[in-house]
Amino acid sequence: MSLFFRLKKRNKNGIVKQQQGAEPISAESDVQTSSLDKVKKLDDRLQWYREQLNLCSDVVYHTFVAGPNQHCALIFLQGMIDQKTIQEEVLNNILSLDKSESSKQFCNKIFTLKQFSVTNLNVITTIQKGLQAILDGHVLLLVNGDHRMIEFPFSSFEKRAIEDAPNETVIRGPREAFIEDLGVNLTLLRRNLKTKKFKTESIEIGAETKTKIIIAYLHGVCEQQLVDEVKKRLSQIKIDGVLGSNYIEEYIQDNPYSPFPQIQYTERPDTVSASLLEGRVAIIVDGTPIVLLAPTTLFSLLQSPEDYFQRYIAGTWIRWIRYFFAFISLLLPSFYIAITTFHPELIPPDLLITIAASREVVPFPAFIEAFIIEVAFEALREAAVRVPKIIGQAVSIIGALIIGTAAVEAGIVSSLMVIIVAVTGISSFLIPQYDLGLAFRLLRFPIMFLAGGFGIFGIVCGMIFLYLHLINLQSFGTPYLSPVAPLDFNKLKDIFVRAPWPILKQKPNRYPTKQMNSRKWRIKEEID
Repeated sequence: MSLFFRLKKRNKNGIVKQQQGAEPISAESDVQTSSLDKVKKLDDRLQWYREQLNLCSDVVYHTFVAGPNQHCALIFLQGMIDQKTIQEEVLNNILSLDKSESSKQFCNKIFTLKQFSVTNLNVITTIQKGLQAILDGHVLLLVNGDHRMIEFPFSSFEKRAIEDAPNETVIRGPREAFIEDLGVNLTLLRRNLKTKKFKTESIEIGAETKTKIIIAYLHGVCEQQLVDEVKKRLSQIKIDGVLGSNYIEEYIQDNPYSPFPQIQYTERPDTVSASLLEGRVAIIVDGTPIVLLAPTTLFSLLQSPEDYFQRYIAGTWIRWIRYFFAFISLLLPSFYIAITTFHPELIPPDLLITIAASREVVPFPAFIEAFIIEVAFEALREAAVRVPKIIGQAVSIIGALIIGTAAVEAGIVSSLMVIIVAVTGISSFLIPQYDLGLAFRLLRFPIMFLAGGFGIFGIVCGMIFLYLHLINLQSFGTPYLSPVAPLDFNKLKDIFVRAPWPILKQKPNRYPTKQMNSRKWRIKEEID
């Protein structure tokens, strides 16, 4: 879904022009609002709310009389409030007050909150906060003769059930994943981390959406410098709306122009809990089941939750396979292009004859041949993702078979190239993090171009540039290739191997943040 940002136009004198259709900006609006904060007349305040919420058909204004002929009103959004809860927790308690009491006694009983059995009630004294309470999905109570208001946090709407993580499936691990409700997601983490060290700090981002963001960490385990840096970068975000965690990710990552993800995402509570135990910070965005983890390294993105639910021998073996096929997904087509074009002497004679026979009718050089079939495979993969799930698998399998067979029979590509591209595609599926797999898929094309132009020398040059980029990449002060570059032997027991749990029970902090600095192009330090 696209998010349209408000654009402000300036004339030649630098004066901002209001867009057509937008609400007029008045210099006296704040003054008028503050003057209404002390108004006790119910009708005046209701009129102000009706003006602010004009053309909002889902806003309900319920007026009633209680106590000593005291006029009251409830304002809430229809569909976000349970009507039964309003009747039981608000109306019944107010209507049960003694009618012989004075208006002052009536208001005192109401605003001391002793009349209500629910918790987390807030007494609001400003009319603007009352408006925000309504937009947050809460119930606002107004009483004639008193400028104070009561906010009832009764927002309730349908929630998705907790299900298995669709993108991070495991065989032996927990069968639960985050949902779109922030409270439920925090509860899932609390169930795993029953410690007073588990801290959560809240911040709102988005001028229009006012999306609630939770910063979660373990006090004493996570370095305070990292927590402060995360809060600092989040506070610098200026945007109209946040509709997903990817909005946050693009703002706070260190190098937004790198194809590699510098922030890990997950939908599994056990993965977040394990990351917090390692000293990382979790960023939980309301309205999305995806949680961000910072900092991250390349090796963290290549690890799967399944590694820790299998025996250490099996976990280590699976991890080696994953590392090997990650390189296959990046370099296999390029090696084929380089060897068949520039270095045929490296191929055994029998295999060379087979390759030459399969390419005899192909009119394109190896690079063009690989490029055509790679683009076709990427199109099939994207189509399988976008079409309905019922026919998605059929599209990917049948489409690949039909197009591959037809292309070989037509002499456009060789059968060996189809096999290589198929192995490359399967290899990319072994990468647990989708963003990292996408980065490998994107980088495959420039490396293929270098292989088509310079052979193995071009591949080596491309890998050197890639390595230089990776060693200069950081995630919140943590080197992207840590703990391999810079090398730290004490932290390698959970990188290339998955050590047994008796050794791994106290996992080392692989995320040092001693030299953490904010992005200078994004955040400017204040000069005292």
